[in-house]
Amino acid sequence: MRNRSRFGLALAVLAAPVLGAEPATGQEADAPRELLQPPKYSIASPITDRFALKGVYYQPGVDTLVRYDSSAGAAGTEFLAEDTLGLDDELNQGLIEMWIRMADRHRLRVDFYKMSREGNVILDEVLQFGDSTFLPGENVISDMELRTLGLTYTYSFLRRETFEIGLGLGIHLMEMEGAAEVPVRFEGQEFDVAGPMASLALDGTWRFLEKWSVNGRVQYLQGNLDDVDGLYGQYHLDVQYRVHRNLAFGLGYSQTRMKVESADPDFSGMFDLEYAGPEAFVRVSY
Repeated sequence: MRNRSRFGLALAVLAAPVLGAEPATGQEADAPRELLQPPKYSIASPITDRFALKGVYYQPGVDTLVRYDSSAGAAGTEFLAEDTLGLDDELNQGLIEMWIRMADRHRLRVDFYKMSREGNVILDEVLQFGDSTFLPGENVISDMELRTLGLTYTYSFLRRETFEIGLGLGIHLMEMEGAAEVPVRFEGQEFDVAGPMASLALDGTWRFLEKWSVNGRVQYLQGNLDDVDGLYGQYHLDVQYRVHRNLAFGLGYSQTRMKVESADPDFSGMFDLEYAGPEAFVRVSY
């Protein structure tokens, strides 16, 4: 009977590691079980977010260089729209951006931007705009609107608990339309330019403290297609503070430049638009 008890005790000791039982001495095992390990990315940040929506107050300064050639191919006047037509050169705007992390290293950013401006001036120079000629001393009323929708995919080739760097491609659907007219003699000209623009993208995040992160991106591409030369550049940097796991506030700076020079019969001319300025935002994520 005593031998049987000793045999049972030995069997229990041998089986303990296999069954996950504690040692007979009552002490905890030195190494924790694999199932109890914390997740690799445990601190909420842009590196761990699966979805984010960002509402932005944006105050850009704007410069617009324009030339609109006549339908016969005669070169139009090259002018700065803010000076010549009186379009606003500083704006107060709201915009929205959205991020979706489709997998640990795959992200998609969607952004929409709209800029609408109007001008009303007395010209002090001759302005050849398309097939219309505006003379000094005439009252010219104008408007210009830009709409862009951007889709940018990035793959994070480096992703750690405190930093992430990704490379990718962007597609930007752009439409710019405008008009200038002299109402007293019913003289006016409209224009409409639309099309896609592409860019190479680089973005990164560094969480330098538990609730603080720095985030930046660069998107750029310059090229030629048939009779059209195009350039797209976007540069952004911000600092975010995570007040709650799903809520962050931040300050940043963004700059965008779009340039198109075309000899296409549908639109012969050039526009070079640049807008840049500070921003404040609220970011909701999970």
